[in-house]
Amino acid sequence: MYDPKSRKAEEFIHHGEIMDTLAYADAHKTDAVLIGSILEKAKLRKGLSHREASVLLACELEDKNQEIYALAKQIKRDFYGDRIVMFAPLYLSNYCVNGCLYCPYHAKNKHIPRKKLTQDEIRAEVIALQDMGHKRLAIEAGEDPVNNPLEYILESIKTIYSIKHKNGAIRRVNVNIAATTVENYRKLKEAGIGTYILFQETYHKEGYEQLHPTGPKSDYAYHTEAHDRAMDGGIDDVGLGVLFGLERYRYEFAGLLMHAEHLEAVHGVGPHTISVPRVCPADDIDPGAFDNGISDEIFEKIVACIRVAVPYTGMIISTRESQKVRERVLDLGISQISGGSRTSVGGYVEKEPDEASSAQFDVSDTRTLDQVVRWLMELGYVPSFCTACYREGRTGDRFMSLCKAGQIQNCCLPNALMTLKEYLEDYAAPETKAVGERVIARQQEFITNPKVKAIVAERLQKIAQGERDFRF
Repeated sequence: MYDPKSRKAEEFIHHGEIMDTLAYADAHKTDAVLIGSILEKAKLRKGLSHREASVLLACELEDKNQEIYALAKQIKRDFYGDRIVMFAPLYLSNYCVNGCLYCPYHAKNKHIPRKKLTQDEIRAEVIALQDMGHKRLAIEAGEDPVNNPLEYILESIKTIYSIKHKNGAIRRVNVNIAATTVENYRKLKEAGIGTYILFQETYHKEGYEQLHPTGPKSDYAYHTEAHDRAMDGGIDDVGLGVLFGLERYRYEFAGLLMHAEHLEAVHGVGPHTISVPRVCPADDIDPGAFDNGISDEIFEKIVACIRVAVPYTGMIISTRESQKVRERVLDLGISQISGGSRTSVGGYVEKEPDEASSAQFDVSDTRTLDQVVRWLMELGYVPSFCTACYREGRTGDRFMSLCKAGQIQNCCLPNALMTLKEYLEDYAAPETKAVGERVIARQQEFITNPKVKAIVAERLQKIAQGERDFRF
């Protein structure tokens, strides 16, 4: 039976419930009265069930679809304002023992160069990232107990946090590694990680098993229950995601929201982030081999419906997507994006030749971080390098309670402006700095607390004079 409070994967991601949900959505996709009532509920900013959100995703009434988009934009603004958090992935190793059919790191791929960074090479990569201006990383590694044991990941995290180069420092390390044990999650927590991110790839159990024929990742239940073990191990913030294009998108959408509901029901805290990657070209991987690809228009609607259904969660889009697509979904719900990314092992110090690439996937948005920052500001956004909540202990239920109540805004905009000022002073091109100074001046007017506003103005001056790392 379907039970969101169950700790068994096939009960909180219940195939029968998903199929019933899709049938219900199909039956009501032109039901203006029901869709209107769901939208009224969504306006309360408390979220929607997977079934209610699935009706919105299936909706075929153009006027109601426009209401969905308008509401998604408003909810995004209410929770996140104009802020867009910046991050970069750091690939430590592409050694992997799994047989995932959609990933070039699969064990049978014999022509992709296999690489693993030494600690000295990690230092060089981190310095290169710091010199770009990054403060937040997501470390990535294939699953290989011999080449990439947990001890290697822990040592790498320690190395990353230890590096202080000029004014650079990595202040938050998020981790995207394979499902593991409660004990190992506890060790990651002790190492000071931010968010533990693990993509489900697909919630369709039969499809999952076909896509993962060999390796530890082939165990659907162990993988799907990983976020529970992470939270049992003390990790407050976890991130979900599916790889759209592997299975039917409406099935994945319902499963993703059921997973979020499960975390809320069991742990009292939903996902800190939800990622929305799509299958894209890579070494040995042809997206055309998967027949569930989705159009940009459907992708936009998925983003909007996730934002309406899970208003509090951070939503992430990577450089898999083009500049055009990223621009279209920023308004609809995305709150975090990568910039200047390399998906190869060791790609920040020296770009690899195409014929010998160790990249996990092809990057569509190849602009530098500075170009992305300037683009965001010219669109009216505030690029944020803030990591204050993590460092001040505002994680898990503490963060969620503040976020859901809207109180986190009292910290977020001031912190975003101060970290943006750091970026402008230390890394920005002259034209980027000029745009950024105008953004900061304009955005200061939106700080409603006079005392906070005065403190921010004072700290911005101190940053210009060389001081760093202020936060609320």
